[in-house]
Amino acid sequence: MILGGYMEEVVKKLKSMAAQLRIDTINAVHHAKSGHPGGSLSAADIIAALYFYKMRVNPAEPDWDDRDRFVLSKGHAAPILYAALARRGFFYIDELYKLRHVSSFLQGAPSLNTPGIDMTAGPLGQGLSAAVGISLAGKYKKKNYNTFVIIGDGEMQEGQIWEAAMAAAKFKLSRLVCFLDHNKIQMCGRIDDIMPVDCARDKMSAFGWEVKEINGHNMIEIVSLLDSLDTRTDQRPLFVVAHTVKGKGVSYMEDTFAWHGGVPNDEQYAIALKELEESKK
Repeated sequence: MILGGYMEEVVKKLKSMAAQLRIDTINAVHHAKSGHPGGSLSAADIIAALYFYKMRVNPAEPDWDDRDRFVLSKGHAAPILYAALARRGFFYIDELYKLRHVSSFLQGAPSLNTPGIDMTAGPLGQGLSAAVGISLAGKYKKKNYNTFVIIGDGEMQEGQIWEAAMAAAKFKLSRLVCFLDHNKIQMCGRIDDIMPVDCARDKMSAFGWEVKEINGHNMIEIVSLLDSLDTRTDQRPLFVVAHTVKGKGVSYMEDTFAWHGGVPNDEQYAIALKELEESKK
């Protein structure tokens, strides 16, 4: 894809924002002494593109009826979503330092108490069903909003995912877009060792979805895919296999299940911030 000057600047800014969201995530998790950095970092580029390029949202009116909807089904990656909401203006940046505090509206998984959250999360495998319902409601109301959802590798092993997939295809939910954050790792190890999902593309196609495959860290590919939604005529829901790296952006976290959940010590924290600041340039 050849980019013009404007789009080159857009992509550059989105890359920088993704790095900033990763920094915000590491700051929040380190301060909370609790959280899930690995899967948050792998989803950063997609979330940056959604919230700072594609999605129609209004921080001054979080419940705006015509807004695009987003469901983070892999709810343990909440820190990266909170960072995006804060940077988008739904609440103050300082709130990120209250992550997982008893009195905070930023808990370990998304809650409707948080400005900008469209659906709760926590138990894995349920978010796609919620997104199907949200998208179906929009279709019945003749609304033109998009519903985006991000699921994780481990969730593909949940039966409810496949029930939701059948329903989405049956009701021709063409404004439903599901991203698989395909970092090949779940909490206890590599998915190939636990329950492989590498055939996700073929399975979702067989279930009646249009399927595309991208590099989930290539901002040009992400933006190109999001742009294609404006002229899409396919009536099927869209499933995007986004190949990503667990812990992307922090060398010692990358591609290891040890950082699915975990908190960097002070030395590791300093290394992470240095590497992520470098990636912003």
